[in-house]
Amino acid sequence: MVELKHTVVDELPKIAEELRATFRSGKTRPLAWRRHQLHQVARMMQENKDEFTKAIAYDMRKPALEVYAAEIGPITERALKSAEQLEEWAKPELVSVPDWQKSWQPTLTKMPKGVVLNIAPWNYPIILTLQPLIGAIAAGCCCVVKPSELAPAIAQLLADLVSRYLDPSAYRIVNGAVTETTKLLELKWDHIFYTGNGRIARIVAAAAAKHLTPVTLELGGKSPVIVDPSYDLELAAKRILFGKACNAGQICVAPDYVLIPRSQQDELVEAMKARIAECYPEGTLKSDSYGRIISDLHQKRLKSLLNATKGVVVTGGQTDDDRGFELTIVKDVGKGDSLMSEEIFGPILPIVPVDSMDEAIAFVNERPHALVLYAFTEDPQVKQQITDTTASGSLVFNDTFQQLSVNETPFSGVGESGYGGQVMKYTFDGFTHLRTTIDIPKEAEPTLEVRYAPYTAEKLSIMTGLFQSSIPSAA
Repeated sequence: MVELKHTVVDELPKIAEELRATFRSGKTRPLAWRRHQLHQVARMMQENKDEFTKAIAYDMRKPALEVYAAEIGPITERALKSAEQLEEWAKPELVSVPDWQKSWQPTLTKMPKGVVLNIAPWNYPIILTLQPLIGAIAAGCCCVVKPSELAPAIAQLLADLVSRYLDPSAYRIVNGAVTETTKLLELKWDHIFYTGNGRIARIVAAAAAKHLTPVTLELGGKSPVIVDPSYDLELAAKRILFGKACNAGQICVAPDYVLIPRSQQDELVEAMKARIAECYPEGTLKSDSYGRIISDLHQKRLKSLLNATKGVVVTGGQTDDDRGFELTIVKDVGKGDSLMSEEIFGPILPIVPVDSMDEAIAFVNERPHALVLYAFTEDPQVKQQITDTTASGSLVFNDTFQQLSVNETPFSGVGESGYGGQVMKYTFDGFTHLRTTIDIPKEAEPTLEVRYAPYTAEKLSIMTGLFQSSIPSAA
């Protein structure tokens, strides 16, 4: 059994002050120094990939392929790419202005915010812990990282490795539970990055508000799947179940429920049952390609949701004493069903039959904005209808999860699924203040003379002329 060594609570203010002293010293500002730290993150991943895989296997029995594909590989790649692109991200930007202001050289400079706090979740404990850290390093910030105590093996491994690979005067791991996190939230930070659920997010946001601290919230919600009747249902089943089975459904962008025409519900169900049998011939509970639920408490919650459903369980539903929970499909689920009451965050997939695309869209819009909306359709008009009439953090057509593989777009929520973005440059931007710099030369004085008292009719005429604009007529 892994023993997670909690950080001494009384040490937390001292750690924060040590990092603030480092930031004030200017140590983290040079790009070469930041690049070295980013290279060290990649080196840490490559040199300890087996240790990371074993730790995640201990915490949640996540298959090694999923660990490499979704955690170790992307973090290594993004650390190296961030180092490669850092100079471009960090360079000052000369902005376009009217001719009379060009001599002022208005410039946006990229200023690191300072000392930041990153509170990470348990479900993807490498990428969701280290991805914000990469952005903080790239931006030139110092960072305290609080991994989740629900993944103790990974949390302890990070504590051991980060202190070896990264500069401990700038980057520290704080381990613990509620007491330690509460103390961290009492301290003043220059930015807080939180990944998790909405209930804790409100606590984080309230604590940050006391210090007027900006916050990035990466949350979740019930991410819907809309299936157009003309789409290949076997392919839809294959791609939807991939998204639901990864990490046993314990990911914020997992398909939460499926909306499909009532007349095709059974066809989709049969396609899903066939796909599950193909991927897991001996069942998901006996498969090395399928993970486990993180804790007994989470398994109990999932059982309670499933036991209360009014829908029909068509496959799955069984559990074991090793926190296993079968990949489960439930059809004929209604609006007020227990499975629609909260984000499932597990391997249960409700199917909600509808009578039209308009009804499916209305169903989605009646609920808080999701982190992602998936839609399976090749009809351009349907794609445009969904794009124009729904809101979500991301919109993905004809697959699941692939938005996570695009380094050039932000991963972010909207409304109750969070705010602020991350991934590569977008994480860098989150930890960066755009500082406006202007330098007005002496030679600009004749142009500026109109602003000085005494105010005259001539000066008023000049000033009103400057702001007299032609307004387009109404169409």
